[in-house]
Amino acid sequence: MTLATWGAVLGGLAAAGALLVAVWARSLRRADLGVRVLPYLSDLPHPNRPALPQVESSAARGVFGPLLRSAAEGVERVLGGATSVRRRLERAGIDQTVHDFRVRQVLWGVVAFAVAAAIAVLETLSSPGGSLALVAFSLAAFACGVLVCDNRLTAAVRDRERLILLEFPVVAELLALAVAAGEGPVAALDRITRRSHGALSADLDRVLAEIRTGAPVSHAFDALAARTGLPLVARFAEGVAVSVERGTPLADVLHAQAADVREAGRRELIEAGARKEVLMMVPVVFLVLPVTVVFAFWPGVIGLHLATA
Repeated sequence: MTLATWGAVLGGLAAAGALLVAVWARSLRRADLGVRVLPYLSDLPHPNRPALPQVESSAARGVFGPLLRSAAEGVERVLGGATSVRRRLERAGIDQTVHDFRVRQVLWGVVAFAVAAAIAVLETLSSPGGSLALVAFSLAAFACGVLVCDNRLTAAVRDRERLILLEFPVVAELLALAVAAGEGPVAALDRITRRSHGALSADLDRVLAEIRTGAPVSHAFDALAARTGLPLVARFAEGVAVSVERGTPLADVLHAQAADVREAGRRELIEAGARKEVLMMVPVVFLVLPVTVVFAFWPGVIGLHLATA
């Protein structure tokens, strides 16, 4: 190894040691007033209270936990949108706080930064120079990791909502049959949640838990309508709430909504086919048609060749 390579390795080790010392010194800092007081107020409900720090169960958490929390707070200050993240976490069915999601974003960014830094080090060892561009590349990789984590959350929301739309007609029909058989809304809901498993069943199970803890049926379904991002499910929850409040026939409402969902799915499938009509022609034009032409004309070509030979 050359002298420059030894210098780069020793400099990296010195920087890592200085970083560990700084993190250790930061962890020894006196805790904030809120962190010291909140354990004595844990029995008082407060929706805006910050989450208490979890007990560190390993040396890695003890060393890197404060740094990760600070980085998560920095990402929150830069990106913002805590309300949007909280709503997407609820719609995706992920039991996490916004702070936990920001920590996960930081971890994704750190992994991307580590990969980019390793590539940059190898590039520097092979051809020295251009260190500023490599540093910018590593920082860009960190930002891309953070943004990719956010995009994965949005993709999880879309996947879960697609599963809900697929499950909704069956659940609505079963609920309508149970209500038409003489069961009340709560008993029918309990029967459906015990016999079905899926994204919509989990949401209905949460509604049933709220009802069992004392919330009115209409309020629980109104909360479901406020949480969901699907207009069809929101309309279903509002219809059930109105039916329970005013005593209108619930079975007819559920049958109609299930039919609406099936019709909307059929219409969406037709629209998707119309949008992808050109893409659907690609295998026909580039795969099926050439094979057909070869099978049609190849025997004639062989016959002409034998006749002229």
